[in-house]
Amino acid sequence: MASLMENLVEILDKECTMYEKLLELSTRKTVIIIKGDLEELAKITDEEQCVIGGIQGLEKKRETAMKDIANVLNRDVDSLKLTDLIVVLEKRPEDQKNLAVQRDRLRGVTDNVRRVNGQNQELLLSSLEMVQFEMNIIQASKSAPQTANYSRALDTTGDCLGYTSGGFDAKQ
Repeated sequence: MASLMENLVEILDKECTMYEKLLELSTRKTVIIIKGDLEELAKITDEEQCVIGGIQGLEKKRETAMKDIANVLNRDVDSLKLTDLIVVLEKRPEDQKNLAVQRDRLRGVTDNVRRVNGQNQELLLSSLEMVQFEMNIIQASKSAPQTANYSRALDTTGDCLGYTSGGFDAKQ
C-alpha cells in the first residue's frame, strides 16, 4: 500500500507541474491575444497542446493508480475520490499529509488555469466582435444612400447615388 501511495503522490506532483506549465502558457497567451499577434498565438497553442497531451497521459496513470488503491482497500473505483482516500489514511498521517498537499496544490493550479482560460476566452470573443463591427463598417461604407426615384408601382427603385455594382462599362 505504501508504494501505491508514493506512486499516486508522485503522479499528482508531475500532474501539478504540467498544469503549472499550462498556467504559464495561458498567462503568456493573454498578452499575445491583447497584442493580436496571430503567429505567436499559433505557436503558444501548439505548446499548450503538447502539455495537454502530457497531462492526459498522467491522468491515465493516476486513474490506474487509483484503481490499484481501490482494489487494495476493497472500494469501488468509480466512487473513490482523493478526498475519501485522505480520510481513509488517517492512521498514516505522513501519507495523508502528502496526499492532501498534492490535492490542494492540484486544485489551486487547475482553478487558476480555468480562470485565466476564461479571461482569454472573453478577450477572444471581444476581438471577434471588434472584427465583426469593423466588417460591418466596411460593408456600410460601400453602400451609398438610395435615390428618391420611384417606379410605376410607387416603390423606390433602389438606385444608389454614385455607386455602380459592376466593373468596366464599354458604352461610355
